[in-house]
Amino acid sequence: MCDQTPNWILQHPAYQQMKDLEVGDSEQLHAAFLVYMDLTEVRRWKEVSCVKSPELQVVLLKAKEKEGASVQTIFPLPVHRSLSHRSIRQVLDRGFPVLLCAVAADSTLVYQRMTDGLVTPDPPAGPFQDVGRRQHRKRRQQH
Repeated sequence: MCDQTPNWILQHPAYQQMKDLEVGDSEQLHAAFLVYMDLTEVRRWKEVSCVKSPELQVVLLKAKEKEGASVQTIFPLPVHRSLSHRSIRQVLDRGFPVLLCAVAADSTLVYQRMTDGLVTPDPPAGPFQDVGRRQHRKRRQQH
């Protein structure tokens, strides 16, 4: 992947900083750089920095969605790579909220929030009513 990388990327200070972390995986490094650019230039996240995960040999990003927000860990991952439960656990154990970012070959980015345990979904929004149950309750009360 590195020989297909445009020259401006290779010269970008953030790319150089990531490369200095020596993760040895040019594809994951490229994915981390694309996510870095999305967070800083498109989403305007604050205090975006890169750190090495020695256990996983990947570049992780740390950032705040806005001023005063808590730090989050972003895990850039090429879309065709698989994750083990152990690798997810190692990222979650860092103590920050985690966003997994799948990076496709066409540079499409998909973010997925990861949690430690199950999270109850929000109730559906809208003017929904459980009509069947209410009618049943009314009938029971009439008898």
